[in-house]
Amino acid sequence: MTTHVKETVTLNNGEKMPWLGLGVFRVEEGNTLIEAVKTAIKQGYRSIDTAAIYANEAGVGQGIKEALEETGLRREDLFITSKVWNADLSYKDALQAYETSLEKLGLEYLDLYLIHWPVEGKYTGAWKALEELYKQGRVKSIGVSNFQIHHLEELMKTAAVKPVINQVEFHPRLTQKELLAFCQEHNIQLEAWSPLMNGELLEEELIKDLADKYGKTPAQIVLRWDLQHGVITIPKSTNEQRIAENADIFDFELSTEDMAQIDQLNQNRRIGPDPDRIDF
Repeated sequence: MTTHVKETVTLNNGEKMPWLGLGVFRVEEGNTLIEAVKTAIKQGYRSIDTAAIYANEAGVGQGIKEALEETGLRREDLFITSKVWNADLSYKDALQAYETSLEKLGLEYLDLYLIHWPVEGKYTGAWKALEELYKQGRVKSIGVSNFQIHHLEELMKTAAVKPVINQVEFHPRLTQKELLAFCQEHNIQLEAWSPLMNGELLEEELIKDLADKYGKTPAQIVLRWDLQHGVITIPKSTNEQRIAENADIFDFELSTEDMAQIDQLNQNRRIGPDPDRIDF
């Protein structure tokens, strides 16, 4: 059982990634973002997840810079992720997009760089660029986001480097059991975005009942469910109390029966785009 906010999972290339991170999707540039990143790091978070399309890499970078100055931590103590956007999925554009993200973040390297969406006919070329960055030591690990099984199978036909991560929409309403099993079989770590379903799951009666049973918040129940499925989770928050609460999930364990009850909430329902029907 994972017992501490700084605990890590070893990826298929030997790098270690924290089980819990801070997501910053739809958090605009500005002081709120900077303070959220600083707060998370001070609360023990070591993983921060952003993306080029979020248009907030500069603020994330500033938050990281200030947090390092105020805590005495080193850059190597953190695990920073960004993603290449769909418009930059050619080999050349992906290489340049990486440099742009580094510049905005004010960093010399990323711990993880992902292809954000599996745009048909483009992601295999972009993967070659990510492999080149990885082989040069410019990025510690490379992976993908929103890939379904058939996308992963297609990618791995020509990939020289296996993705370490597949970051997907994953929550009790979208359990993606087949995808999770495939990734586990191929030693690709699954990571959950929108684990709380934009807060919708916090009003689910079963989740609230389990929160009462375990003396935890509904959010903590869902995030613990992620971890016990072996899935990395990156809840988004800019609220200091919730950032702290989201990290307080390492001192209890859901029973097998309660895990199964939560699994039964599945409706195969997405709040984000279907990776097989993207038009952006």
